[in-house]
Amino acid sequence: MSADRLSYALATGGLVLPDSGTIALFGAPGDAVLDALDPSRVEVVQGFFPDHAAWLRRGVATRTDPVGPYAAAIVTLPRARNLAELRIAEACALTPDGLVVVDGAKTDGIESIAKALRARLPVLGQVSKAHGKCLWFQGGADLSDWRHAPAHLPSGDLTAPGVFSADGPDPASQALAAALPDTLKGRFADLGAGWGWLSKQALTRPGLTELHLVEADKSALDCARVNVTDPRAAFHWADATEWTPPTALDGVIMNPPFHQGRKADPQIGRAFVTAAARMLAPHGRLWLVANRHLPYETALAEAFRETTEIGGDTRFKILHAVRPTRQRR
Repeated sequence: MSADRLSYALATGGLVLPDSGTIALFGAPGDAVLDALDPSRVEVVQGFFPDHAAWLRRGVATRTDPVGPYAAAIVTLPRARNLAELRIAEACALTPDGLVVVDGAKTDGIESIAKALRARLPVLGQVSKAHGKCLWFQGGADLSDWRHAPAHLPSGDLTAPGVFSADGPDPASQALAAALPDTLKGRFADLGAGWGWLSKQALTRPGLTELHLVEADKSALDCARVNVTDPRAAFHWADATEWTPPTALDGVIMNPPFHQGRKADPQIGRAFVTAAARMLAPHGRLWLVANRHLPYETALAEAFRETTEIGGDTRFKILHAVRPTRQRR
């Protein structure tokens, strides 16, 4: 949600929000500025754990799924088109008597969403600012065909709108799964487990006694709970860079994210490396896959006594690190 666009729309664009009732923020990032709104009237709908936790720390009412009815709703456009349509449809259904505001950057598809909305309903107003648009319309319209539900892949696995690699297993995860030794044993974690494909492959190793799936996207983790039925699996909705296992781990596997929105941010992967080292026992091992260009070797050298590239191709590298130097806090 762009505070600039929303404030501009309220100040000069003709947007008028109700002076009573709850205003829902769908998908608003945890650092969004609320200068134009009364925080006591706001309810944030946010399923991404770091942003969810940030809103709670700010003392703003926060939930993972919308309930309504709402006096007004403000939708922050996500990257994935089907997730954007789902959020807008939910906001419209749960705001039958108020305005639905959609705010997004051009890079996140606001132009095509605005065009699609104009073809279906009267758009009451719009402002353009900061490389994006903020537009609004009366809630209650029938957008039921935009309420995309979780769906099964041909493999039988369940995925949901907006989750990473929703159309099938990610090629990097496939490469990592193929490189994992059959002799894995002990207590493991899959950091950034997504909808569970890599965890399912790891659990084919009979020596694993437990596998913790740690995932920040609640929709992805809900799918993983369906997809991974092995009793050795445990599920954690958490920020993988802050999560602490119940006991020190023998191993960690991960295909860490490297984007924040559309912007590549290698620091995310480096934070995953540091977190993995903290979680592991002194003999612990890490298996990691990353895009070839990402500079994780320095972070691995700082956190582990030995790092080896054990596989990969022109796209990916598979790294194996042993004996962490940073122990549990």
